[in-house]
Amino acid sequence: MRCTVRGVRVDGVTEDYRILNRANWDERASLHAASPDYRVARFAAEPDFLSPVVRFDLPLLGDVRGLRGVHLQCHIGTDTISLARLGARMTGLDFSPASLAQARELAERTGSDVDFVEADVYEAVSVLGSERFDLVFTGIGALCWLPSIERWAQTVAGLLRPGGRLFLREGHPMLGAIDESVTDGLTLGYPYFETPEPMVFSDDSTYVETDGRLGQTTIHEWNHGLGEVVSALLANGLTLTGLTEHRSVPWNALPGRMTRDEHDEWRLIEHPERVPLSYTLQARKS
Repeated sequence: MRCTVRGVRVDGVTEDYRILNRANWDERASLHAASPDYRVARFAAEPDFLSPVVRFDLPLLGDVRGLRGVHLQCHIGTDTISLARLGARMTGLDFSPASLAQARELAERTGSDVDFVEADVYEAVSVLGSERFDLVFTGIGALCWLPSIERWAQTVAGLLRPGGRLFLREGHPMLGAIDESVTDGLTLGYPYFETPEPMVFSDDSTYVETDGRLGQTTIHEWNHGLGEVVSALLANGLTLTGLTEHRSVPWNALPGRMTRDEHDEWRLIEHPERVPLSYTLQARKS
């Protein structure tokens, strides 16, 4: 999953965030599977093809052959299948049944031995079992859909075996705090830190090229400060082993101010040194 390019901000909370966000992601699933940006046809045609997200991760990800891994918030499974192609024994978990239907279809088309499980991320330990995994992978644009980074860290710790590893690449909370509707500068318009109430937005578009529009438009998001993420993991028995900030992100997060680079990533056209756009965090369970 990835955070949306935000639309109109809406006041108030009308429903449980999971109901609203799940309805939105169920509609995105078929649009994303048909989008050229997800490259589903290349997965089917090229047995060694990897998603651009996982290709970017490779220098820090290293060798995952033989590891039992779980990909939390796996969406339509392109990153999950990419990790399986690198030799990991993968399980993908997501709360959207429509997304998992697309993931299972892609796994069948590609002959990938991947299990896909429907569950909310906070229920992952009870559904999958505790201390079963060598690797927890959380791809970019996932944490913004979760209200509590502490509960997420508890989930990661519960899934990992002793010595197991977390690999997280995520949109930077500085990017999450920027108001993309202000186009003549980088303006902070949203919280950097986690807040009790969500940011509520309404938007009928998504972050990749599609031919359709969304009918379920209301979404709830939260930002999580970098220190909050690190502190939650440390408090739950993980040791930080790596933290790298990047000047790029895989989607056009600030339309009109970004350009696509040779790695299929988006960078600021002007002054890319002024703000981090994403980060990679690695940690190990003691």
